[in-house]
Order: sequence, then structure tokens, then C-alpha cells
Amino acid sequence: MIETQKALAFVRNSLQEAEQYQHACHVLNYDLETICPPKGMEEQGEVNAFLSNQAFKIVKSSRFIKEEEYLYEHRNELEPLDQLMAQALHRDYLRSKNITPAFNKKISLIFNKSFVDWVNAKQASDYSLFAPSLKKVRDVDLKIISLRDQKYALPYDALVDEYERGMTCADLDKFFNACKETLIPLLKKITASDKKIRTDFLSRKVPLERQKAFSDYLLKLIGFDFTRGAITTTEHPFTDGLGRNDARVTTHYYENNFISNLFTVIHEGGHALFEQNQPGEDYDHFIHDNISYGMHESISRFYENRLARSRSFISFLYPKIQEFFGDIFADVSEEEMYEGINAVEPSLIRTEADELTYTFHIIIRYEMEKLIINEKAPINKLPKLWNQKYEEYLGIKPKTAKEGILQDVHWSSGFGYFTTYAIGNAYNAMYLNKMKEELDVEKLLSIGNFAPIDSWMKEHVFATANRLPPKEWIKGITGREFTPDDFLTYLVDKYSALYNLK
Repeated sequence: MIETQKALAFVRNSLQEAEQYQHACHVLNYDLETICPPKGMEEQGEVNAFLSNQAFKIVKSSRFIKEEEYLYEHRNELEPLDQLMAQALHRDYLRSKNITPAFNKKISLIFNKSFVDWVNAKQASDYSLFAPSLKKVRDVDLKIISLRDQKYALPYDALVDEYERGMTCADLDKFFNACKETLIPLLKKITASDKKIRTDFLSRKVPLERQKAFSDYLLKLIGFDFTRGAITTTEHPFTDGLGRNDARVTTHYYENNFISNLFTVIHEGGHALFEQNQPGEDYDHFIHDNISYGMHESISRFYENRLARSRSFISFLYPKIQEFFGDIFADVSEEEMYEGINAVEPSLIRTEADELTYTFHIIIRYEMEKLIINEKAPINKLPKLWNQKYEEYLGIKPKTAKEGILQDVHWSSGFGYFTTYAIGNAYNAMYLNKMKEELDVEKLLSIGNFAPIDSWMKEHVFATANRLPPKEWIKGITGREFTPDDFLTYLVDKYSALYNLK
């Protein structure tokens, strides 16, 4: 026991030191993606790579590896949360044991350069400016996979497992096939429906200053703590949990698309609510980032879609919209606002997609990523493949790279993330049904009272998110195995009612 406690003290001190570097990296990255001038981005990325590598060297030292592996072997002598820490460290060690600090720095430089190239390529709508970096990202992902002792049935399985522990391509194929079986015929019925939904008002110009004020209102409404968080703008919105008391939200304002910011702020605010409300003990035991990406996305998309797009919430929000933007939307009724916000219309941009067609955006990216990783699809052919899949699933075709393959930032730092958005939708559909057994969710939304909802999420969803693998976590909340059925039933019911489908 004495040796175990000595090892624990050394590991904790080392992790504390590594976190100082990582915190600085988060600050630099936040700056890079928000206010860093274009010509300073590459240099800032190099500094970020250096600091990241300093943290990596700490956990790659022979002493640290010896002590953390000792803890793993003697984890039964540890208290439960330290056992989880030891297991997480062992898992990370197995993933990175053959990656040297020099190669780790190379990885960071590739990702940072790729981000800069993506920004420039998107602004110019020129895929050729990004393609060389994208190939390097793909190649380095494959190299990382090849260096692992664990071998996978498919290379892409390794990336799936990294983002959503315990998931495989087989699981995702089954999941997305179920989605296609339900959603393809549903979309066809909606397209053929006689119901016409008014959407003209959604493109009216809304002054950015008023949108900014509305953002602050929305974040406060859902429970965001401004003493422990902040909001600013970026090219591609994200949330970063810099520390225990520092959750940063970003958005992007469009003068002629005010609902883009409305739902971006609530989506990113959902991420931030987890960061601000996860158990403090998880920070104390260095497991505060043990949550899977699908679990995290389930929370953000829960607030964005299941709550904020609901009829009950729009009923509450409508008077506030009139208060903030009355001169712009005075002729729009509450029912028109609800229907317009939820209208189904195949579109090119994933982040602006309606709830129904959003899943197709993820299916397209999933199918492409499998080809890129498992079959090494030629990088220069990807825009053509992208356009073909959009035509196949949504009946539309991008005219520019900016509205096509360059719209998302994710591939600048690797592959595998996109599936977690769809998985997250399935998770939150399951736990919302469980929540409704205990709370009158619709009534709470109709009066804008998020406090009981936030408390339920904190107790049932946030409390174990860092502590259980995804499949165990969702079963612990709901008592059921992971399934897409709740999500698909919700979409069928909602859109059948909206479009008067039989």
C-alpha cells in the first residue's frame, strides 16, 4: 500500500504539471480560432505544438510510465475514482506507447498547419489549398493506428473506438442502416406533402448587435454561468473547457440567418453546461475529460434540438423574439415561427440542417471516412465523391467547395468525430424519455424553467459521464441497451404531425 500511495502521489503531481501545459494549449487554440490574425496563425500553431509536446514528454517519461503502470496493476488498492484514473492512463498508454515525443510534435504541427490551410481554403473556396494537408492528416492517422499493439478488424474501427469507446464499424453500420430504413421513406413523404411551411422570414436581416444580446439571454436562460464562462465569435463554432471554472462558448453571426446563431448558442451552451456541472471530484482525480464525444454531443444536441426546437419552448420563446426583434418579425405568428424553425428542406450545410436531414449529413461523412481510411480513397477525388453523395441522399449538389467539402473544420485534426453527432441524438432520445417519467418537461419548457431539467441532467447524465463507457452509461441512465429506436420514433411522430402525414 505504501508503494501504491507513493506511485499515486508521483502520478498526480506529474499530471498536474502536464495540465499546466495543456491549459496553455487550450488558451492558445482558443485564441487561434477566434482573434488570432491570419498571418500569425501558423506561428501560434508552432508554439501550441511545442507546449503540447512538453505535456506529452511528462507522460512519456520512463518514470511516469513505470508508476502509472504500477497503479494499473495495483488498482484494487485504490479508491474508485483513482481506479478510473489508472484505467484511463493505461488505455492512453497503450494507444501512445509507440509514439515518440518527436513524432507527437510532428503530429501537432501537421494538425495545426492543416487548420490554417483549411481556413485559407474555405475563405478562397479552393479545395486544392487544403488537399495536401488533408492527405498528411489521413496518413498520420493511419500511421498512429499502425503503431498500436492492438490490431483492429478495420483501420477505421480504431478511430471509432477512440471517439466512442466500445463502438465499431459493425455497430455503426447497423445504426445508420436503421436510420436510412426509416428516414429515406419519411423524407420522400415530406417532400411529396401538400403542406407548405412559411420560411421567408428566416432570411430577414437581423442586426448583429441584437443577436449578440439575444445570445447572452439564451445562455443565461439555459443555466450558463457567466462567472465561469464566456462567449465570442469564430469561423466554425466550438466550445472549449479550459478548466474547472472556465468554459468558453463561440458562435458565428449571420445577418440574414438569425436562427443559425440561436441554435448554435444553445448547442454550444449545452456543451458548456456539462463542463460547468460535471462533478468536481472528476477534476480532483484527473478524469474530467474521460467523457466520450458521443456522450458530449448528446448533451449539446439535447439542448439544441430536443428542448429548443420543441413546440413548448418556441411557445415560451416567441414573446422574447418579438421583444428583441419585434420590428423584424411582427408579421410572423407563433405557429409560423415554430413551423419555420422546424421545416424540412434538404440543404448543403450540416450545421444549418433541420433535425431530419441532419442525419444524412452524418451518413455522408461516415461513408466517406470509411473510404478514406479503410480504402485510402484518393484525396483529390473527394470533392467529386462528396457531391455525388449529396445528390444521392439529399437531391442537391454543392456549387462551391466552401458549401461542400470545405464546410467543416473537423478533418483538419483527424477522422472519426462526425459519427458522434448522430450517436448523441440516439442517446438523448433515450434519456429524454426517461426524464419524462419524472418531470413534466413540456410544461417546464413552456415557462422557460430549465432549472429542474438541468438538475436532472446533472444527477443522471453528467454524474457518470466520465466514469462509465458509453454503452454502460446509457444503460445505467435508462435501464436499456443502446438503440436508435427512440430517436427514429421521435422524428416520425414529430414530422408526421408537422406535415400532416398519414
